Formats: sequence, structure tokens, C-alpha cells
Amino acid sequence: MDGSLLATACKDKKIRVLDPRSGKVLQETDCKTHRTNKVLFLGNTRRLLSTGTSRWNIRQTALWDQDDLSQPLHQEDLDGASGIIFPFYDHDTHMLYVAPKGEGIIRYYEVSTEKPFLHFLAEHRSSLPQKGMGVMPKRGLDVSICEVFRFYRLVTNKNLVEPLSMIVPRRSEAYQDDIYPMTASSDSALTAYEWLSGLNKDPLLTSLKPGSEISQPPPQSTDKDILCSINPQKHPDHVERVTGGQIPVYGELKEHREQSRGDEKALERRHSMFSYRDHRRTEPRAVDRRYSLLANGCDLSQCAPPKTENELLQMFYKQQEEIRKLRDMVAQREIRIKQLELEVKNLHNSPSY
Repeated sequence: MDGSLLATACKDKKIRVLDPRSGKVLQETDCKTHRTNKVLFLGNTRRLLSTGTSRWNIRQTALWDQDDLSQPLHQEDLDGASGIIFPFYDHDTHMLYVAPKGEGIIRYYEVSTEKPFLHFLAEHRSSLPQKGMGVMPKRGLDVSICEVFRFYRLVTNKNLVEPLSMIVPRRSEAYQDDIYPMTASSDSALTAYEWLSGLNKDPLLTSLKPGSEISQPPPQSTDKDILCSINPQKHPDHVERVTGGQIPVYGELKEHREQSRGDEKALERRHSMFSYRDHRRTEPRAVDRRYSLLANGCDLSQCAPPKTENELLQMFYKQQEEIRKLRDMVAQREIRIKQLELEVKNLHNSPSY
């Protein structure tokens, strides 16, 4: 999920795991008992799931170890139909949905880390066959009715796109934390320049609870930060591409650093760099301080007092969430103070000080 690997299913019915930056093939299947049509990553479990057919044209699913694609960890035969199976995986609930093309069936399984890995739960049947499938991101689900997944079925018989919701039956109207863990937010964790430079990072997480904020604010990075993070020996072409003729390449920076030693203005440059980093790192905290006047996006000074027990419980949960955020801010501030103290100490101990 950090963008470091890419899995493909090709016309030769093989699975390949590639490095998306260099295009190098890292793993490749050589299994004669499974011909792959579709493949996907199962979140952070280091597993791959593929749908395809056996040598006798029996539709089946196969589970693979992404570090060893010589043989599948698990294979399960489904039926003898000919339509391609579309797989969909929900990382938050560990649910796998398989929907055959040209049929009105959707089977769903629970994925575990122990054998037999896939546990069949139930299936949905419709008289209208689907030609294509799409899904709604988790941020668009209706949490008030405990909706955990939503399909959009392309039904060509009636020229329509039919929504199909997967709902967990719950009587309580309160927010269900057990079926709605932290999920990927709409903000990107990395910029294109950072990803090209070789950085990997998991998605930013957010809560589906109404009024919640992103748990990790996206970093405010510049071309200078990206250039300093590049290893010139591994990615020399990325250094040239990121700079774009505006920032010196790695060799010029090194030569410039050597020439500046002993210069009477080296100390001033160090102070300017120090203040730049300090401003950049404290900018997200300034945003958090602005939101600290709000409780989950709601201005407490303008909120009406709770009138029912349910509203009182919701206000209580909002206050608990706000207290947790404030504690996290205090802890991050203490860590930042220690980092600044170490940087000041290193600055005083440097030879050019």
C-alpha cells in the first residue's frame, strides 16, 4: 500500500511483481495449474490474490506470497462457467468479494493469515447480470446505516448502473468503531517528486466518524527536501529530473559545500538553513493549533446544548476525541523541543561554528 510494488496479470496468464519506478521484474509466476486473469494485493498482508482458470478451465481463486510466486499458497475451485471474475478486497474489514462477469452473483469471503486463508461467508444473487463493476471509496459510505461496501453494477439489459450496498445489521444508531477502523484519506501522503525520488509511505489515515480530521497531516515538502533525500548512486536520473535546471545537482552541491568551508559566511548560511527547517516543520502544528479551537470541526461556542441522551453521548465522545488530539499535540511538541536542542548542540559542536 506504500506504492513500492506493482502487480500485473498479462495475456500469457502469468503474474509479475515489478518495481514501478525502474520497471524491473522482481517476481514472476511459473505455475502450470493456474492461469491468471485478474490480480490484486491483499493490503499489507504481503499476499496476492488472483482469479483465473485451471488447466481444465475450471474457474478458481489462488492466494500467493508476494516474495515467492513459485507456487500458490492456496487454490479454490469455484465453478465451470466461462466469465472473468472481478476481485475486490476491503482492507479495513478483511473482506474479499468476487463478482463473475455476465452473471448476477457476488460471493464474499473473510481473509485470514492462517490456513485455509479464505473463509466463505455468503453470496448475493440477482436476476440481472453485470457486465462491469465499480466500488465507492470508504469515505463515501453511509455510516449511519452500517454500510461497509458499495458496488456499482453495470447492467446492460436495462442500460443502467445499479448501486448495491453491503450493510451490517445493527440496531444501534451510534457510530460502530469495530466495523469502521481508520481508513485511507483523500489526501496524498507523497508528492510525485517524492515518489520518483524513491520515498515510500503508507496512506494517510482518517476516521469515518462524522466530524473527524486526518490523523496525520500531509508533509509540506519542497524540491530542496526531495533532492537531499535522493541517493545519487541508486537514482542518478531522478536527481536530474527533480532539479529541472533550477537546483544544483548532487555533484555541484557537494563541490559548493567544500568551497564554502572556511568561509566567514558559513555560519550565517547554517543559521538560515536551521530557521528554514524549523519553519517548515512547525507549519503543520500551526494548522493543528487553529483547529484546536474546534471540537471535531464544530465550534463549541456556537453549539446548542444537548437535549437528548443520544446528543449528550455524542458530545461526550467528541470531547474525548478532542482531549486525545490535545495530548498528541503536547507529546509531539516535547519531541520537537528535544530535536531542536540536539540541533543546537550539533551546531555549536560543528567545526565552522
